[in-house]
Amino acid sequence: MSNAPAGTPVTGAVRRREQLSDEVAARLRAEIMTGTLRPDSFIRLDETAARLGVSITPVREALRTLRGEGMVELEPHRGHRVVPLTRSDIEDIFWLQSTIAQELAASAARRIRDDQIDELARLNEDLAAAVALRDPDRVARAEFAFHRAFNRAGGRLKLSWFLLHAARYLPPQLFASDEAWGPVAVASHTELIEALRRRDADAVVELTRGQFTDGLARLTAWLEQVGLWD
Repeated sequence: MSNAPAGTPVTGAVRRREQLSDEVAARLRAEIMTGTLRPDSFIRLDETAARLGVSITPVREALRTLRGEGMVELEPHRGHRVVPLTRSDIEDIFWLQSTIAQELAASAARRIRDDQIDELARLNEDLAAAVALRDPDRVARAEFAFHRAFNRAGGRLKLSWFLLHAARYLPPQLFASDEAWGPVAVASHTELIEALRRRDADAVVELTRGQFTDGLARLTAWLEQVGLWD
């Protein structure tokens, strides 16, 4: 008989189920944000589970999460309907993220250590390598790692947590798959690192703001291209 505490396997199973639910929610959220799932279309449990290669349970839990975020609505006897995204919705999402990110950037410019700046330089080299390889998954991971390190450098962990959750609405694969975006991101990070070495807080904040302005323009252009607001 196992000496493991009773319930340990169940706890692990629950944790895995929650992780899977989060992964499904992230996938559906990105599909809504990029117009892959069209406004007013219905997300069917069985069809979505089969498409994503999961059971119905994590899809149901993911849709519950998205209902709480106002991204889908449950219509009786019909299922979950995708709530339309307006231009103002997109602008508000980027405004919120940019506002938090600029505050974190100002703190980082004041508090970051030289070794943390060196780490950012190394992470930007990882991003540049991923961009050169044209590997979207690697690009997305490298970009996330860079900004996680930068946002934490200011020591304001709770504010970093809020930004992390707000950033869920950014579709990372859309940017990572854009071959024109990668070199721009690497160059912007290089300028940011140089500004941090100079302890130029104004430049650090302005470069951070510019990254979100660029992201908003690219996502808006994509949604116009796919006819989200036609």
